[in-house]
Amino acid sequence: MKIQTSGQSIRDSLLIPTVIEKSSNGERAYDIYSRLLKDRIVFLGSAINDQVANAVIAQLLFLENENPKKDIIMYIQSPGGHVTAGMAIYDTMQYIKPDVVTVCIGMAASMGAILLTGGAKGKRFALPNAEIMIHQPLGGVEGQATDIAIHAEHIVQMKGRLNKIIAKHTGRPLKQVEKDTDRDNFLTAEEALKYGLIDKIVEKRPEALGSSAA
Repeated sequence: MKIQTSGQSIRDSLLIPTVIEKSSNGERAYDIYSRLLKDRIVFLGSAINDQVANAVIAQLLFLENENPKKDIIMYIQSPGGHVTAGMAIYDTMQYIKPDVVTVCIGMAASMGAILLTGGAKGKRFALPNAEIMIHQPLGGVEGQATDIAIHAEHIVQMKGRLNKIIAKHTGRPLKQVEKDTDRDNFLTAEEALKYGLIDKIVEKRPEALGSSAA
């Protein structure tokens, strides 16, 4: 269990900007993520763990409830993380009614790449210098031989599920995906476009990424 000290909490909070909005009723302060949420923007900007996944899922469900017919924009800058946590986000993206527009800024690796390619067809974007990395799930298990065997089998099953997801969203043959994910496979935005992980490279904001997801 990771214990966070109050000092760490203060330092972490300093990394989250606050914006002030003025209205006829006075001023109101928002953390930047809450302000983006008003424009139906979800920003995944860290490694994926259960806490991050729960926050992202809660935002997706909230925005669906707000307007089930209006797109949600998810910006992704993530090195990946826990597969089960990432799969929870992925399944929620497929489950909710609004289209989830995905945009890679910087890096979408491992589960980050799964979420990127899992966006609505025709609405998966990357900025010109973004990188996407796909690979097989990693496992580092210690313990009794029987436990190691159980976890190894689970990793094999998980690898199969992830490869099927990539094949589904890219249109690539499963056998090719299995080969391409056998080792860390880094792709430029152009290569990701050719592979089918994204639909378009954008240098300037297109209509699909307009203010309030218009």
